[in-house]
Amino acid sequence: MTYKEALQHKKESLDNADESVLRLYHVIITPTDTEKSHQHIEDFIKDPENFSDESCKKYSSEDDFQVVSFKKENE
Repeated sequence: MTYKEALQHKKESLDNADESVLRLYHVIITPTDTEKSHQHIEDFIKDPENFSDESCKKYSSEDDFQVVSFKKENE
């Protein structure tokens, strides 16, 4: 999906998510390409506070993104 579509999908997902999901999982927009997505997620995990939704655009020149969720690291 395009970045704009992914942004809307993320918003809807967060609006409909249970509070425990929001507390335990990251929900991010990332490139659809597996290698680019992997790199984006690896970098995100190192410093989540330094990333915004738009950060995903740095990892792909194509307008093809997905919304993913993954468990937060133990803090």
